[in-house]
Amino acid sequence: MRVRRGLWSTPAGQAAAREGTGRVAARDGNSTNRKLDLAARAAWLYYIRGRTQDEIAAELNVSRQNAQRLVALATAEGLIKFRMDYPITECVEMAERLRDRFELVFCDIVPGERREETSLAGIAISAAERIESYLSSKAPAVLALGTGRTLRAAVAQVSAMERPQHKIVSLVGNLTRDGRASPYDVAMRLCDKTGAQCYPLPTPVVADDVEERKLLQSQRWYKTVSSLVHQVKASFMGIGEICWGSPLHVDGFITDQELAGLVSAHAVGEMLGWAFDQNGDLLTTTFNERLTAPPLVVPAKAPTIIMGAGSAKAPAIRAALRGRLANGLITDETTAARILALD
Repeated sequence: MRVRRGLWSTPAGQAAAREGTGRVAARDGNSTNRKLDLAARAAWLYYIRGRTQDEIAAELNVSRQNAQRLVALATAEGLIKFRMDYPITECVEMAERLRDRFELVFCDIVPGERREETSLAGIAISAAERIESYLSSKAPAVLALGTGRTLRAAVAQVSAMERPQHKIVSLVGNLTRDGRASPYDVAMRLCDKTGAQCYPLPTPVVADDVEERKLLQSQRWYKTVSSLVHQVKASFMGIGEICWGSPLHVDGFITDQELAGLVSAHAVGEMLGWAFDQNGDLLTTTFNERLTAPPLVVPAKAPTIIMGAGSAKAPAIRAALRGRLANGLITDETTAARILALD
């Protein structure tokens, strides 16, 4: 993260930071936490989202001068490094509630902007850190990846490294219905950045019929991928909603007729193309029967982390957690609040 020079990098700004730090130290614990929460939010908006001082002031409902002091305070307190290193209290509390409610092995709630628009930046950084934690192991390990915009953004944030001892396996086909390469295939991207061994799934996401799906899955390379899936240390997946205009539909992985069938079957979401209802139960549909992706392990055993945010995804995320299709979650605080309100 590139640090910009502003008022807080000048002597006057640094003095304001020291003054702000002194004031915080003199207050009780709750007041201090609240001040640091605001400072962390201000720093997040400035460094990660690229907001101006005026925009930060409007977002946090403070004066422009206070916005400057908050970012200076975050710097003085050591909250700002290359990546945000401070857990916002509200996010931590929601993460604990979600962990307890759905028996999750991992949950990270990143700060949101308290508005409808969804930013992938925070979620991508959190997911990248989690992926890097597995890749840092010296012992050989297998990581499995799904697909999607959020996961692609996460892989883009992973630091370059040399990890030839690890294997990265793709959990979903990398071809569209008409034979084009999927723009959201991420296994090869991650291997390019880490030197890990790559095991893609060179199939369409969904076969034309069950016979074609069986033929594809009978191939030796598919059996190799399937055997690696059973050895994964952790899996990272995107999650999508099922509705008209959803990514699965817009990107050409599902036809209008197939989507109408899933909507009629009360599907609310999909992982790796596997459609499920509001209880997280996988649907018995001809669409699911033609998917080339390896079957989801239910309940999830190895860490199976889904990532995504937005009001449209909240019901799908809740359903996936409720059905034990996943046992890990990375989302933002606005989406987390919606998930908790739905349950």
